[in-house]
Amino acid sequence: MAWSVGTRHTCGGPVFGQRTPGCPRCDELAAGAPARRLGYQPRTRCGCGQLCERGDRVCMSCQIRAHDCKVSGCAAVCTFGQW
Repeated sequence: MAWSVGTRHTCGGPVFGQRTPGCPRCDELAAGAPARRLGYQPRTRCGCGQLCERGDRVCMSCQIRAHDCKVSGCAAVCTFGQW
């Protein structure tokens, strides 16, 4: 995967966790730079067993079931969940 920003490995990446001296990214890692993370979040499961959207802890159907228009102060037409 090509990274659009930051220093890149010139050694082809660490092999079996061994960093190559002289490689700019290996030197950064040796100096304490954090490892890069992929740009996605793993999907979790709700208490009901369904998959949640990324970043949520409760699935959309449970959110809709728990929604109360009186508490939320919805207008004449509830548009909850239509984003």
